[in-house]
Amino acid sequence: MSLKGKTIFMSGGSRGIGLAIALRAARDGANVAIAAKTVEPHPKLPGTIYTAAEEIEAAGGKALPVVCDIRDEDNVQRAVDATVEKFGGIDMCINNASAISLTPTALTPMKRYDLMNQVNARGTFLLSKLCQPHLKKSDNPHILNLSPPLEMDSKWFKNHVAYTMAKYGMSMCVLGMAEEFKPMGIAVNALWPMTSIDTAAVRNVLGGDSMAKMSRIPDILADAAHLILTSDAKANTGNFYIDEMILRDHGVSDMAQYNQPGYDGPLMADFFVSDDVIKSSLSDILAAPGY
Repeated sequence: MSLKGKTIFMSGGSRGIGLAIALRAARDGANVAIAAKTVEPHPKLPGTIYTAAEEIEAAGGKALPVVCDIRDEDNVQRAVDATVEKFGGIDMCINNASAISLTPTALTPMKRYDLMNQVNARGTFLLSKLCQPHLKKSDNPHILNLSPPLEMDSKWFKNHVAYTMAKYGMSMCVLGMAEEFKPMGIAVNALWPMTSIDTAAVRNVLGGDSMAKMSRIPDILADAAHLILTSDAKANTGNFYIDEMILRDHGVSDMAQYNQPGYDGPLMADFFVSDDVIKSSLSDILAAPGY
């Protein structure tokens, strides 16, 4: 199936995983609204909403770069309205924007706590809420959150309670909205990587180049997201997908294609991925750092 002519509203997306998902959709001929704050180049972070839009159109899609702070309700409403005005509706909402701080309780400033919860949990709730009236008019509407499985194990909380609370807030939206929106035919699913992914956060916050080489490229999430977004919304909702697992379920066995070029060593598991899932992988994957 194809996303040709479908309209995607995405939070974030000027780089990394969001941009990879947008480019995969663009190759089908999709319309993509990139709603993010990055309008000027950052010395450590590649890409802006405008460079992302150029890449989307070069890949075969249509793009709408929208300056948007997803913590601000009026900002988000204007971005949604602009998307509907340009493309005639919204078929898919991707909650990709996220804030991270892997700090213990005593070392987490409340400003950072508020940012993570405003962007991750509240931003996902707000975006989904404002897109919902348009999604229910689509013939195959999807909400996709880049958030982890809900495994209530203390090991996922003990080192960074605030971050886990905020990230699980996104997943709780999946759990609740999947049932709430089911009568409207709107699918709500989560997608999470088996391994760490080579993004700006990995390079600048988590582990630098040494961890980046043990991370997969964002294309694995782009291919997995494409499978979800092209599925039947009425039959596929309320799932917490792991990228490698859904790809394997659809016949993809060559996971090495998603490694860094020339790298064939062990990979680093992402946070929130259980030991049982890691053991079922086709690759040599180490436990997430700190666990």
